[in-house]
Amino acid sequence: MTTIDYREFYIDGGWQTPVGSDVIDVHSPTTESSIGSVPSASTADIDRAVAAARSAFDAPDGWATLHPRQRAEILERFATELEARAAETSRRVTIQNGMPIWLAEQFEGGFPAVLLRYFSQMMVESPEVDERPGMLGGTARVTRQPIGVVAAIVPWNVPQAITFLKLAPALAAGCTVVLKPAEETVLDAFLMAEAAVAAGLPSGVLNVIPGGREIGAYLVGHPDVDKVSFTGSTAAGRSIAETCGRLLRPVTLELGGKSAAILLDDVDLDASMESLFGATFLNNGQICWLNTRVLAPRSRYGEVVDALTGLAESLKVGDPLDPETKVGPLVSARQRERVEGYIAKGKSEGARLTTGGGRPTGLDSGYFVQPTVFADLDNTATIAREEIFGPVLSVIPFGDEAEALAIANDSEYGLGGSVWSSDLERAAAVAGRVKSGTVGVNHYSNDPVAPFGGIKNSGMGRELGPEGLHAFQHLHTVYLPPAG
Repeated sequence: MTTIDYREFYIDGGWQTPVGSDVIDVHSPTTESSIGSVPSASTADIDRAVAAARSAFDAPDGWATLHPRQRAEILERFATELEARAAETSRRVTIQNGMPIWLAEQFEGGFPAVLLRYFSQMMVESPEVDERPGMLGGTARVTRQPIGVVAAIVPWNVPQAITFLKLAPALAAGCTVVLKPAEETVLDAFLMAEAAVAAGLPSGVLNVIPGGREIGAYLVGHPDVDKVSFTGSTAAGRSIAETCGRLLRPVTLELGGKSAAILLDDVDLDASMESLFGATFLNNGQICWLNTRVLAPRSRYGEVVDALTGLAESLKVGDPLDPETKVGPLVSARQRERVEGYIAKGKSEGARLTTGGGRPTGLDSGYFVQPTVFADLDNTATIAREEIFGPVLSVIPFGDEAEALAIANDSEYGLGGSVWSSDLERAAAVAGRVKSGTVGVNHYSNDPVAPFGGIKNSGMGRELGPEGLHAFQHLHTVYLPPAG
């Protein structure tokens, strides 16, 4: 296939030549062959990008000074240009990280424009001033103002959707952004930059600078950055939090997870299989909120194990560009080695492998792992404690609701989760006791209107909903004296 190659960065509203000569080579996880390249940033490139964002924010007639309706008009053009590129965006994500194309079309091709319009409209409809009668006789005039220059650092697993969890509210609020995409998924980010150019996004409002961990660390600590928004591993999140804590810099962290799906004793398994797939194996197991611990009542344990084993065995594994494929390759050889290491650990600790556990036959290239189910283990097993980030489930038995909640809550993480029952009110009551930022009932999905994020080692702060917009604003108060 023809490779997709870029030689310049998107900085200050146009394409600029890199300072250095380093290059990021992108390889297909399906064929293992080269599919493209982009320049890799140096610290000097980051300095240029941050300076452009700073200038665009601080200018007397800059992005922050526009009325929300003016910004909304520009972001509507951006959304339209993204939609015109939706098919190619989906294809690029799929050939870079192995996401099945039908899922990429939903998450990567469709979601960014939805978020741009959602947050733009929210800004247009938000009251500009909140005037509060003072207890001391005067008036307090409270406004929300854009926080400034945002460093947005995104992962490779759902790159465009996660990018716009940050870009959409930040840009709508009046912030300017320096985006660092993951090295594994840069071709979609540069296509997004092409959409920004076509939409006429003002100079410096958005800048796209890929690079490795050192470049990310430099961006996080840059003196002209006002806010950091990061999605990625808990280990990297801790390091970013330490830097931002020292600098007293606001930060939003959406990190790892080890979420639990609680199947109550009245669950309708047949009716739940499609939604359970979406909550457990989606995107080849490479989503942070996936419910990879499945808690099953002892009274129906064998039935649940058999059902999940059958589900795993029914999933078509193969070329992610095939619309029939349910499970594509993992993103890299290193990621496959990590997942295979956890599978070996599960076996060595005595868990029973009911299906999967190896590489599928007939696929001679690509980083594929069979959908895998482990049974006859408890919550102390390594594969029940640590985030695997692959298509591997642990089915853990429980006695009653209290024990199910104790197991679900016995985790260092708290990002997602779900409760499954034929009685919605019963399930909702149990869900309310799960110690996690988000919980689904008989399904799991992130709705744009509601805050998404985690507790404990899953991070801090929220994205989506009004709370996701407020994360890019600071409160400003003016005290007016009593009348007369």
